[in-house]
Amino acid sequence: MATIGVAIVGTGQVVLQNHLPGLKLCSPHARLVALCDSKRETLDRASRETGIRATFQDYREAIAHAEVDAVVVATPNFMHPPIVLEAVRAGKHVLCEKPLALNAPTAVEMYRAAQAANVRHMTAFTYRFVPAMRWMKHLLDRGAIGRPFHFRARRFQDWGNRNLGWRQSKKLAGNGEIGDMLSHRIDYAHLLVGKIKRLVADFRNFVPTRGGQPSDVDDWVAILCDFDRDDITGVLESTKLATGRGEGTQSHDGCELNGEAGTLVYLLERPHELQIGRAGRSGLETVAVPEEFLTWPGSPRDPRQGDPLVTFRYDQDVEFIDAILNQRPCVPSFFEGMRAQAVIDAVLESARERRWVDVPA
Repeated sequence: MATIGVAIVGTGQVVLQNHLPGLKLCSPHARLVALCDSKRETLDRASRETGIRATFQDYREAIAHAEVDAVVVATPNFMHPPIVLEAVRAGKHVLCEKPLALNAPTAVEMYRAAQAANVRHMTAFTYRFVPAMRWMKHLLDRGAIGRPFHFRARRFQDWGNRNLGWRQSKKLAGNGEIGDMLSHRIDYAHLLVGKIKRLVADFRNFVPTRGGQPSDVDDWVAILCDFDRDDITGVLESTKLATGRGEGTQSHDGCELNGEAGTLVYLLERPHELQIGRAGRSGLETVAVPEEFLTWPGSPRDPRQGDPLVTFRYDQDVEFIDAILNQRPCVPSFFEGMRAQAVIDAVLESARERRWVDVPA
């Protein structure tokens, strides 16, 4: 196809800030052709900002629009499955926000449906596109730290008792910090180390009222886990109550691997650097990410332009469109979303039953 027409379903401001620049990087091979949001006010604002006149409040109408070849799904979590399955039935390629679904069986259904329809499918694990994370994966695959011993990931934000909108409603989101931020850290684990085999977990709801509205989801969660390979240990923690840590791009997102020959430390705050420790030496050395890892393969983005804490996100759309054009699997696909959802289900089961839980294959 000459140009891929893209519809965005769920047109909040953050969504547009991430995807509009990304799609522009894909020009002339892709262009935004339709917008959809259940809220008229949000939809009208997005239409004014983008200049797109094909607007819909019903996702079925947006998917059926003649110019739409691919769909970006960025709605509250409970709407992901029906929208994705409708798009897949219509033969449309899909990029869906995480978590893919509210439970693993539904995520499996979505993955199988997309595979059967032979459409490109992608889960929005955006932080895979951070240059430092990409280089960290490369170094690990080359054996830079020898045999790995420990994996750690943490996401510390300070949201206090601020309103989180639909994210503080279990009915709309399924859960809180687990699906919102821990899901990315689960994906770090899968990317860098491999499948999580078993875990024990706990979570808390410390702030039951946010912005004067009830909040019935978790705002802190932690996991202790084992992996399928090499007896590696894992510790993952995520919270919205790390006072003084800030929020969004200004908060703390860290990932660390310790091995017999060295240590690698990733910090989102420094997306073009890694901290590296070596056996026999004290302390960590800060090393710049090599040029070839500063952008996703095929991305025309200039890594020196714009805020590096934001611009790496644009490469996600580049990967999605390139996979469609070249008829190859997206990275990461619904498979990774499905695998992360299986871990989320195990977290919920472990916390409920107060025991170690095996993660299904």
